[in-house]
Amino acid sequence: MTDSKNTILAIVLSAIVLIAWQYFYAMPQAEKQKAVQLQAQQQQAPQAPTQPGQPGQTATPAIPGVPAVPGQAPVASAPVSRAAALATSPRIPVATASLQGSISLKGGRIDDLALLKFRETVDPKSPPVVLLSPSGSAEPFYAEFGWSPATPDIKVPDANTVWTQAGSGALDIGKPVTLTWNNGAGLEFRRTIVIDDKFLFTIKDEVANKSDKPVSLFPYGLISRHGTPVTAGYYILHEGPIGILGENGLQEKSYKDLEEKKEFAFANSKGWLGFTDKYWAAVLLPEPTANLLKAKYSGGTLGTVKTYQSDYILDSQTIAPGATGTSNARLFAGAKEVKVVDAYEKALGIDRFDRLIDWGWFYFITKPLFVLIDYLYHLVGNFGVAILLVTVMIKLAFFPLASKSYASMAKMKAVQPQMAALKLRYPDDKAKQQQELMELYKKEKINPLAGCLPIAVQIPVFFSLYKVLFVTIEMRHAPFFGWIKDLSAPDPTNLFSLFGLLPEPTSYLGPAIGSFLHVGLWGIIMGITMWAQMKLNPAPPDPTQKMIFDWMPLIFTFMLASFPAGLVIYWAWNNSLSVAQQSYIMHKHGSKIELWDNVKELFGKKKAQE
Repeated sequence: MTDSKNTILAIVLSAIVLIAWQYFYAMPQAEKQKAVQLQAQQQQAPQAPTQPGQPGQTATPAIPGVPAVPGQAPVASAPVSRAAALATSPRIPVATASLQGSISLKGGRIDDLALLKFRETVDPKSPPVVLLSPSGSAEPFYAEFGWSPATPDIKVPDANTVWTQAGSGALDIGKPVTLTWNNGAGLEFRRTIVIDDKFLFTIKDEVANKSDKPVSLFPYGLISRHGTPVTAGYYILHEGPIGILGENGLQEKSYKDLEEKKEFAFANSKGWLGFTDKYWAAVLLPEPTANLLKAKYSGGTLGTVKTYQSDYILDSQTIAPGATGTSNARLFAGAKEVKVVDAYEKALGIDRFDRLIDWGWFYFITKPLFVLIDYLYHLVGNFGVAILLVTVMIKLAFFPLASKSYASMAKMKAVQPQMAALKLRYPDDKAKQQQELMELYKKEKINPLAGCLPIAVQIPVFFSLYKVLFVTIEMRHAPFFGWIKDLSAPDPTNLFSLFGLLPEPTSYLGPAIGSFLHVGLWGIIMGITMWAQMKLNPAPPDPTQKMIFDWMPLIFTFMLASFPAGLVIYWAWNNSLSVAQQSYIMHKHGSKIELWDNVKELFGKKKAQE
C-alpha cells in the first residue's frame, strides 16, 4: 500500500475513534441525564436548607467578615405546573418584541422568560422557547439581585419579601419599572429595572439610609438552576457553568463538576458568570470595573433535587445616615446570536463576552469562518447555500497544497520498487534500510513529510467549519431545499422506515439503536460520495486493508447520517469536491483515475456471482 493510503487510513481511524466516543459514550450519557431529570421532576423534595446559603447547606462565609450569597429558596412540595407556580405571587409583565414573561414581586426575581423569536419547532405556531422558570415549577431557573448585610441585625429583602411596584404597567423598551420596599428600621430599598430590545436587563439597586447610624451592605447577584439540565453531550460543545473571571480566564465547568466538588470560588476578580446551553444562556454581568469580592459556582441539593448556582458578591458599601447606596448590574438572558453577543461586548466593555459562544480551541479560525458564512447567507438568503459556497472557497484556497501533496505522493509511488528492493537487500538490518532510504530520498529530491503536512494544515480549518455548523444558533431551524426544513436537525427521511411507510426504528428499538438506523437521503448521498472518493485510487494489495477501505464508507454512513442535516450536506458536498479536485490533480500528473474501473469491477463481480 502506498504512503498516501497510510495517511488516509490514519486520518480515517482517528476520526472513527472520535465519532465512536460520541456515539458510545456521549449519547448514552445524554440519555442518562434525561432519565435523571425525569426522575427528579417526579419526586417530592420536602426538605429545605436550615438557613439561606449554599444549596442544602448552612451559610458559611468563605472570607472572614463577608456574608454568603443567599441560596435556593426552600421547596415545600412536589413541583407544580408552570402556570400554577407563576400564580403563587403577584407579577409585573415583561413585553417586548424579543421577550415575554414576568418579574415576581415576591423576591423581586426575574424568573419567567420566553424567547418570542425562537420556537420549539420549525412550525412558527409552536410555543416559544422558555428560558427562565419560577421556583416551585418542574425546572426552576431564575436570577436574583440584592444586598447581603454585614451583620445579622440589618434586615434586607430576601426571597420571601413582597415588593411594591411604583406606578403600574409592564416592563417594556423605554418603560422601566420600579420596585420599593421598606424594612421598617430606617432603610428604604428601591430597584429600577430596564430592558432593551434584545436580551439585556439593567438593574439599579438603591438603599436610602434614613436611620441614625451607618450600615454596611454587600451587593450580590445570583442565577439559580434546579434539576440537572439535559445537554447535547458532545465533546465539542460546552454546556453548563461558564464565565470570564479576570486573570483566571475562561471558566467552563460541567454540572458533574459542581456535584462532585460542590464549589469553585474566585476572590477579587472582575468579569462575568452564569450558565450556558447550546443556543441559550443566562449570565450575570456586573459593571466591568466592579471588583467581585467573591465569585463562585456551586452545587447542592434541595431534598432529592440537584441544584446549581452562579453568583457574585461585590465590595461592601457603608451607607451613612441620610445617604444613599447604589449598585448596578445587568443580566443577559436570551439567545446566543453572534452579532448580539458581539454588540454587547463592544458597547458595554465586557471582557471576552464573545466566549459565551463555544468557538473552541481554534477561535482564530472558527469565528472568521462564521463571519464569512453569515455574510454569504445574507447575500444569497439560504444558510445551506452559504455553507456550500464557503466549502468551495476553502477547497480553492487549499488547492495548491493539495496539488503539492499529490505530487509528493506521486514521487513516493514512483520509487516504491526501489524501496522494496532495499528491504530485500537488507532484510535484517533496519538501520541500514533507513540509511539507504534517506539517501534515496535525497537523490530523488523527495520530502517524505510533504504529502502529510498539507493534510495536517487543512484539518484545523475543516474541524473549525464543523464546529461553526454545530454550535451557532444561526443554523437552528434554517431551511435548505426540498425536505430539509431545519439544517440543525437530522434529515427527516429514513431508509429503514422506507421513507415513512414503516414506523421509525426508534419506536421499537429505542433511541440508542434506533438512532444508529436513521439513514436519510442525504446520508445515502454522503455515503456514495465517500465511496467514490475511496475508489479514486487502485485497491490496496493487502486483503485486510482492502476490506477496511471497502467497508469504511458504509460504517461512516451509519455513524454520521443522524447528525444535523447541515453537517451531512456539508460532508457530502465536501466529498464531491474532493473527488473532482483529486481527479483533476491526478489527470494533471498523468495518473490513472481508477474510479470507473472500480465501479465496473463492482458490477462485474455481481454478474459473475449470478
